[in-house]
Amino acid sequence: MAPLRRGELSPPEKELLVAIARGNTEEAGRLLGNKNVRVNCLDEHGMTPLMHAAYKRKVDMCRLLLRHGADVNCNEHEHGYTALMFAGLSGSKEITWMMLEAGAETDVVNSVGRTAAQMAAFVGQHDCVTIINNFFPRERLDYYTKTQGLDKEPKLPVKLAGPLHKIITTTNLHPVKIVLLIKENPLLAEAEALLKSYRVLDLICEKCMKQREMNEVLAIKMHYISCIFQKCISFLSEREDKLDGLIKSLLKGRDTDGFPGYQEKLIRECIRKFPYCEATLLQQLVRSIAPVEIGSDPTAFSVLTQAITGQVGFVDAEFCTTCGEKGADKRCSVCKLVIYCDQNCQKIHWFTHKKVCKKLKDVHEKQELEAAKEKRKQGKQQKRDEAQTADSSSTSEEKSDHHSEASKEGDTNHAVDRTEESVLDKEPAAPPPHPDNWSESETTLADIAMQKVQKSEE
Repeated sequence: MAPLRRGELSPPEKELLVAIARGNTEEAGRLLGNKNVRVNCLDEHGMTPLMHAAYKRKVDMCRLLLRHGADVNCNEHEHGYTALMFAGLSGSKEITWMMLEAGAETDVVNSVGRTAAQMAAFVGQHDCVTIINNFFPRERLDYYTKTQGLDKEPKLPVKLAGPLHKIITTTNLHPVKIVLLIKENPLLAEAEALLKSYRVLDLICEKCMKQREMNEVLAIKMHYISCIFQKCISFLSEREDKLDGLIKSLLKGRDTDGFPGYQEKLIRECIRKFPYCEATLLQQLVRSIAPVEIGSDPTAFSVLTQAITGQVGFVDAEFCTTCGEKGADKRCSVCKLVIYCDQNCQKIHWFTHKKVCKKLKDVHEKQELEAAKEKRKQGKQQKRDEAQTADSSSTSEEKSDHHSEASKEGDTNHAVDRTEESVLDKEPAAPPPHPDNWSESETTLADIAMQKVQKSEE
């Protein structure tokens, strides 16, 4: 097959790009069946149809193109962009996940040296950044479902690969959320299954730290999930309430403010137990968490989440108090301060929230009262500022009018003075004698003087 060249599109390929832009999957499917249409054809900028569909957030179109063999890692773009980069720039979480599942490489850089995650972060698509940073290929996990070397059996049963992969790739690292994911899958919610799973996670963690291109983020994530699994095993083995007891322990709050102290201590313990002390990310986590007293901000969970998922602190979002799920929008009807993602999370959390609900209600009412006072104060201040501005503008106008009148009067007086000066300057002066009459005048005067002298002598 001849190598692909930018801009060399057949008429049906041009029609395909038009169909993608319009989102017409039926027409695109018809055109892809044409032998003159190459699914990885390049436009003048080196963009493939898959890149166009990803950037335009066409989910069904991306799925169609991938089914027809679109190359998710094609890198012929003039600036080195890939389909995953365009998916991240578009902000589509579903397309980003689709590209990753299709085998998109996450460490490819474009002409300015940025990866897909960095490009998504640059334009503020933090959900896509989280998905990319938390992705773990299923093939890498399936490796442990096969017998290796001298092993008599695989390290991970095939039936556990699916449930474990779901937990590994989750973007919500809240310990309660992880326990709930374990609890909802009967295959995983057994001590023996969790034992095999956490050992595989430890192997992945070790591999991430010892491979040529070290991946500290993934290593710490695997270690953290492994620690949660081990805690689940201890509750399953020692307590009658099992995982329900662990959830209650994680959610139980202090009597004063409802802060979950056990949860905070568990996350700190998970971080402290990371076996590779020289890891740069571990040292950053310790420096951020160690000086903070339990119950103060930032919490260990928020620091860990930001380090692993790439979420930034200024992202405006609400999180469920129970499971930490992003986008929670249901508030407690009494205190109005605690947020949940659904009614089930509210029921799970009620045993501890009811102790502080009334206190939080008083706090909320006080905050609202202070906010109302501050709003009225700002309103009054704004009115005063507007009145002062109006007064100053009117005063300045009066001063301007007075100044203009004085200026006009001064200009009038100045004009009179100038007129007088000009009149004085223009008084008729004796004209100089005409050069032709000079000798004649001089002679006449001399004659008159001689006559007066003669008369006086007589």
